[in-house]
Amino acid sequence: MLPAAPLPARVRNLRAVSPSSSSTGSPIDPPAIDRPPIDHDALIHDRRDRLRARMVDHGVDACLLFDPVNVRYATGARNMQVFHQRNPSRYLFLPVEGPVVLFEFTGAHHLADGLSTIDEVRPATTASYVAAGPAIADVERRWAAEAAEVLRTVVGDGATVGLERINHGASAALADAGFTIVDAQAPVERARAVKGPQELLCIRESLRATERAVHALRDAIRPGLTENQLWSELHRVVVAEGGDYVETRLMTAGTNTNPWFQETGDSPIEPNALVALDTDVVGCHGYYSDFSRTFHAGPDAPTAEQRRLYGLAHEQVHHNMAVIGPGVTFREYAERAWDIPDEFAAHRYYLSSHGVGMTGEYPYLYHRHDFAASGYDGVIEPGMTLCVESYIGAEGGAEGVKLEEQVLVTETGTELLSDFPFEASLLA
Repeated sequence: MLPAAPLPARVRNLRAVSPSSSSTGSPIDPPAIDRPPIDHDALIHDRRDRLRARMVDHGVDACLLFDPVNVRYATGARNMQVFHQRNPSRYLFLPVEGPVVLFEFTGAHHLADGLSTIDEVRPATTASYVAAGPAIADVERRWAAEAAEVLRTVVGDGATVGLERINHGASAALADAGFTIVDAQAPVERARAVKGPQELLCIRESLRATERAVHALRDAIRPGLTENQLWSELHRVVVAEGGDYVETRLMTAGTNTNPWFQETGDSPIEPNALVALDTDVVGCHGYYSDFSRTFHAGPDAPTAEQRRLYGLAHEQVHHNMAVIGPGVTFREYAERAWDIPDEFAAHRYYLSSHGVGMTGEYPYLYHRHDFAASGYDGVIEPGMTLCVESYIGAEGGAEGVKLEEQVLVTETGTELLSDFPFEASLLA
């Protein structure tokens, strides 16, 4: 086992602490920092070009992308992102060289106006049972014929096509037309893993906006409020700040915090309970703000057990942040990461760290316990943005603590991106 890296002062001293969440007063906003304006045209061209380069690396001549996050990544085009996660009614043709064609949802062609990354907008053929009913096989063949026509015109017969999230019948029909079908995930995920300078500006703006939303939630905590009522504060400010949506329902209180992954519900917040939140916000500019905090509802001081759980989670996050650096392999990270005490191993978070950009993404960095079964090797690279996770809750325990930070991997180490303070009363 490799020795654990010491926690450097540059990481240790970046995070202030908040007073108890039961205190009153206005939110503590991070200090304003002058940043250059975002060049949105440069942003989307850089992302598109990075994806094309990864397509070349993986021997893919063209991609047909259905995931609305990937369509937005490659072109900047946004349209009913949650709806299109499950409805194949909008997709993008992206060749390594040649015109980019967006097949847009009915009545929404105008949404791509002015986007220099898109050369043509055509009506989409929706190959789904909901849209086609018993004629689904005919519609799938029509979809494949339309896609094949574009492929032959731009990249030629027999091309290798990266495909994602389409019915098996449609994929088989396209293969029958003479194309080699491969999964588009590898080039897309490898492109998204490394961030350009304009993306980092977007990420910072998204995080600052989400932090304002979490301050509003923290200030609203009081016993008797239901989890749903409190969680609505996060949504209110996220939407007001130009964010898109919250991807999960991970805000719980008291005994609902253990085990983790229980969803926000109608349970009232009990006096002196812990309140745990994982933001999972697709925020402004479409970039994910992903950090976790745990608060105390008051009115009394936290118990010794609540402080113990919080302190261990805080230690895990900061230890693992110090392990991350350019050139560290995924296996080395797993070996050097914080040793989870046996008491908490059964309820450990399923990942130690993970990539983050416009959503959660490559790579997944696993705990030492899980590396043999689930892990894969790779190298942490400059430009990656990672979320470092901790959940501390004993099997059969009353409560649990969720903490998480978002960092940028630089040429020399890491830079902390998330900027929400920890709780002084829980660190005491």
